[in-house]
Amino acid sequence: MKLGDIELVDLTLEGDHAAFEELVLRYQDRLYNALVQTVGCANEAHDIVQEAFLSAFSKLSSFQKQASFYTWLYRIAFNAAISQKRKKRPSLSVDQYREEVGLDPVDRHEAPDAKLDREEKVQHVQNALSALHEEHRVILVLREMEGLCYDSIAEILGLPVGTVRSRLHRARGQLKETLEMMLQDVVD
Repeated sequence: MKLGDIELVDLTLEGDHAAFEELVLRYQDRLYNALVQTVGCANEAHDIVQEAFLSAFSKLSSFQKQASFYTWLYRIAFNAAISQKRKKRPSLSVDQYREEVGLDPVDRHEAPDAKLDREEKVQHVQNALSALHEEHRVILVLREMEGLCYDSIAEILGLPVGTVRSRLHRARGQLKETLEMMLQDVVD
């Protein structure tokens, strides 16, 4: 029988370290993928994930259990990402981002032109995402890539739900506008 997050947290607090290992296995890939999109660097995302799990383990007794464990963990990771970004002000260029993150795996049965089209679209979306202001990019990643609800995003970011909704609306509009400009440049 698969235990829920709250049961695993309780077992960890009772000294069962294997329970925390289960939480790590359950969420490490999801957290890493979200952070790669948020911070734009695979190595940095990896470091933040490790830092977040270490911090979560040491602060586990402060977990209120009102939010989901993942929401709480993501908030820790998000704060670590902000702290790391403040320490290291210069950000990656679009080309460096592409080198660090790479492209999504490609279906081996695709036609060559379909693969190129897909890679080009992924590149455009990644470029457009990286061009967004951080507060908009983070909300888009959490909503569209992580599938989190508005309440969870608000809790993670420490914002009112209305602010999340308005920023998400603006972020979608900016992303659309940026993609349209990119496509127009391709056509011209």
